[in-house]
Amino acid sequence: MRLRSVKGTSDVLPEQQEAWRRVMAAVERVLGNAGAGQVTVPLFEYAEVFERSVGESSDIVVQKEMYVFEDRGGRTLALRPEFTAGIMRAFAEHGMHTRPLPVKLWAAGAAFRAENVQRGRYRQFHQVDYEVVGSDSPLADAEAVQLAYQVLLECGLTRHVIKLGSVGDPEDRAAYNAYLREALEPRRAELSAVSVERLRLNPMRVLDSKDEGDQRLIAELDKPLDRLGEASRAHFEQVRRYLDDWGVPYEVDPAIVRGLDYYRRTAFEVHYEGIGAQSALGGGGRYDGLLKLLGGPDLPAMGWALGVERVLDAMAEEGVAPPPPREARLYLVPLDDEAVAEAAALALRLRASGRVEFAYQRRAPGKGLADADRRGATHAALRGESERARGVWELKDLATGEQRPVSEDDLPALLESPA
Repeated sequence: MRLRSVKGTSDVLPEQQEAWRRVMAAVERVLGNAGAGQVTVPLFEYAEVFERSVGESSDIVVQKEMYVFEDRGGRTLALRPEFTAGIMRAFAEHGMHTRPLPVKLWAAGAAFRAENVQRGRYRQFHQVDYEVVGSDSPLADAEAVQLAYQVLLECGLTRHVIKLGSVGDPEDRAAYNAYLREALEPRRAELSAVSVERLRLNPMRVLDSKDEGDQRLIAELDKPLDRLGEASRAHFEQVRRYLDDWGVPYEVDPAIVRGLDYYRRTAFEVHYEGIGAQSALGGGGRYDGLLKLLGGPDLPAMGWALGVERVLDAMAEEGVAPPPPREARLYLVPLDDEAVAEAAALALRLRASGRVEFAYQRRAPGKGLADADRRGATHAALRGESERARGVWELKDLATGEQRPVSEDDLPALLESPA
């Protein structure tokens, strides 16, 4: 039997790594420059961490998407389906509330959900996550939205769209859920099975349905933004004013909801049309009660996550190529048997200065240069009996064809300068 990767997972091959690095470099640059510190949290937590945070009406729980298992000590653990809960657990556990507020954190890595696999939905996927804890200001919300937009700009995207909304305060949500129950209960038989369950647990989630029949019913109803209270509406309008002042483009989406129960007030999504039904690159919002729910202090918080695979899909759709490597890459070509050991020894010395590879056996000049080109080298250095007698290597620039003899002492400077 031929072994294959598990359905819903994928390998990232060497030629794909440059695009991944571009995304991570953009994240680190944009979020780091905004004062966010990187945090690394475990791949698995006690299942209770996620069960408390995502709420009983989320797809993660209702559709049993979480990978839950029992360890040898009988403890119930789960692979992380998202980052926020683990970061908030770490925030509480390590007393990070004693740091100057607000505290800004970011993380990146794999997450896991037992989903139906399709383009843009995987069982192991990767996210970039940003959280700001300790401010209930609309300014923190607007900054978070701007940072998400800016990260994607830095990745080379130009066609991403912010969809901005608000789910209101808890009392607004309760009133809106009551309105939905009153409107939809008499038409329960017309709803999809998933929406019937959502109507019971958290009616607002019905607005997330992709079922065409559900959408026809929803189209007749008021949206969350139509029924905001005075305080949450003022908050939303201030977020909009900041984004307008900063020139961040967005569309108001009156029906936007978030899939997790702890969100309130600001909610947003980032979409990129042209990458299939799963056009959302990510999203987030405010979740002021979550930290207390996880045993920490009662501090407000705002955050978002971007799906790395979806961002890469959008980059491919837009034709964003990873930047060409700027560093020189040297390939050493031994032209006789004695030069094989010389090439290996020289490569080990030069790697402190840059990327150096070598052929493991003697090569004819043409074959050696072809090998160098296939391996992405910018320069090749050849050595045989003639070069050894003169104490040099014959260096060839593979882009220009220029060739000249150089001493070994000249090569570190080549590697340390832009190609």
